Amino acid sequence: MTVTQERPAVEVADHQQLVTLKIRRYDPEVDPEANWQEFQVPVEKGDRLLDALHHVKWYLDGSLTFRRSCAHGVCGSDAMRVNGVNRLACKVLVKDLGGRDGDTITVEPIKGLAVLKDLVVDMDPFFEAFKSIKPFLITSGNEPTRERLQSAEDRARFEDTTKCIMCAACTTACPVFWNDEAYFGPQAIVMAHRFIFDSRDEGADERLEILNEKEGVWRCRTTFNCTDACPRGIQVTKAIQEVKRALIFRKV
Repeated sequence: MTVTQERPAVEVADHQQLVTLKIRRYDPEVDPEANWQEFQVPVEKGDRLLDALHHVKWYLDGSLTFRRSCAHGVCGSDAMRVNGVNRLACKVLVKDLGGRDGDTITVEPIKGLAVLKDLVVDMDPFFEAFKSIKPFLITSGNEPTRERLQSAEDRARFEDTTKCIMCAACTTACPVFWNDEAYFGPQAIVMAHRFIFDSRDEGADERLEILNEKEGVWRCRTTFNCTDACPRGIQVTKAIQEVKRALIFRKV
């Protein structure tokens, strides 16, 4: 069901265009079923999707609920499904979504996690998977008297996977995760990669055993959805394959 927000005609300045945001709404206190609601929003050339969502919340319907924080693609709070693809609302420009005068942009919550309200999902299963791979440096012996040194070459080995901002865009773009809530998901494997290949860490074997479980790295079907969805440009599928090879050859 789609509901069009009935309001007076929107005033559009000469330098603006009018787009329609078609947003999937859900409020369990009002209606047990989700529905689509449309809003006409004036946008400027450089507006991000987050700007358009703010316009809806601030001027059209204050009940619209979504997460956001830094608004600069660092915190990872505002991951959502935009025109069928996972994106950060603060990074994607309306004009890159086909946001020309009269166009419609669909916005819905990321898939595979329970929706709490509107565009907000329950992130607890995602963070539980993240915590399960021990995302911290594991070392033995006495604390060093100075920082643990590392060569530029050793750092480069896992540089790509340090970029993760835990937005869940990769995990919730994965069709395996959609159908198997026990699957660790791409993000947990990416974070495991970051430590497995860190020359300062001594917990690689332990993490590899965790990921060797039936709901671990072998559930990946190499569809590249995760790589396409990552707003930081991390080569997620490549990282997963490297973890698989480390499991096979037990060499990192």
